[in-house]
Amino acid sequence: MNQNSIKAKAEARVLFVDMNSYFARCEQQANYWLRNRPVGVCVYTGKYGCVISLSTEAKERGLKAGMRLNDAMQICPDLVPVESNPARYREYHTKIINVMREYSNDVVPKSIDEAIINLSNYDHVDPIKIAQSIKSDILTKVGDWLTCSVGIAPNAFLAKLASVRGKKKGGLLVITPQNIDEILSELKLGDLPGIGANMSYRLERAGVKTPLEMRYCSPQRLKAIFKSIDGIYWHYRLNFVETNIVAHEYKGMQAMRQISAEKRQHISYIEQLFMTLCLTLEKRMVHHKFYCKSVGFTARYVDGTRWDDAFTITVPVQDAISLMRMIRSRMQKFESATGSGPILNTEITQLRVAVTNFVNNGNMLYSLFDDMDRKETALKTMHDIKDKFGSDKLIRAVEMTDGKVIKDVIGFGSVKDLTDLDYK
Repeated sequence: MNQNSIKAKAEARVLFVDMNSYFARCEQQANYWLRNRPVGVCVYTGKYGCVISLSTEAKERGLKAGMRLNDAMQICPDLVPVESNPARYREYHTKIINVMREYSNDVVPKSIDEAIINLSNYDHVDPIKIAQSIKSDILTKVGDWLTCSVGIAPNAFLAKLASVRGKKKGGLLVITPQNIDEILSELKLGDLPGIGANMSYRLERAGVKTPLEMRYCSPQRLKAIFKSIDGIYWHYRLNFVETNIVAHEYKGMQAMRQISAEKRQHISYIEQLFMTLCLTLEKRMVHHKFYCKSVGFTARYVDGTRWDDAFTITVPVQDAISLMRMIRSRMQKFESATGSGPILNTEITQLRVAVTNFVNNGNMLYSLFDDMDRKETALKTMHDIKDKFGSDKLIRAVEMTDGKVIKDVIGFGSVKDLTDLDYK
């Protein structure tokens, strides 16, 4: 679903719902005794585990997401580390989205803890009352510890900005053509979602010092500063044109995992993780009926070096086995040509597999269609069975290992693996 437009909108009828400290509050929702305590959600709770989400209480102690657990415990000794539970977060996510869909059919989940609600086609409703009702319904119908901030604006970007600025204003803020200049005048460039330190520096070097100055820049000037069409999009965003309501228009997909010192001691874990990343991408492509023609792979190592590879293929692929075979083949050729040690080894700190250059069956040569269509149907059937009855009920030979199954994780904020069926 793509609801973008080049027409500026005057009325604030787009809602951006942002769940507060989502992973941590899901854990506090499920476990009463974690409430009002500093909680840190980690992929794993070993000494050097990474904290990926913090409760409000933990943030108030000065902790930041991304800290190592040992560092966080030094700052906050009473921090309660909790292993992440992706199934729980997805379950609450689908319930929250279903609450929103009671008020509008135009709901776009943007991440596991964010969603856009477009009320542009609902002239008879009051967006502020809808926002208040959604906040209340989530508490009563989903969980009394699951609070959210709602921003309202003429487009999705400004609604997101309002949701962030509104966290300290009762969790509800409206941006309109009448107050936008006042709101932007209080902000720094880095306060805009999507503007990082490097882009802030580039804008300042070009004489654009504040978000308010950025709003009044011409689209041509911003394009020159950004050195891409993104500059024009930024002009649109700050001037009420919609550029951000799209359910998915994937240019690429990637699956990536950090590997702890404890885990990387075992090459079997590295091998299984590589397989899991390929299977994750397979599932996503099957859901969206995509085939890829370009593949990328990255391995990062303890000493700061990395091995990168990217290649294009003639026949599009969708399945994990093909991805694994092609990447392994290129690893082996590199190892043979250079005399290097194995690419997959116990010094790896991060693995990444990426796919892009998508096509679908309708764009393929007819001679390839029948075979690929059968394979796609088989893969979709397999994943549907796994989703319905459990991942252990149907296993391909390539998925069978002697060790433990790789722990399920959510790529932070990701809803790529969810489809419309998950919200029913």
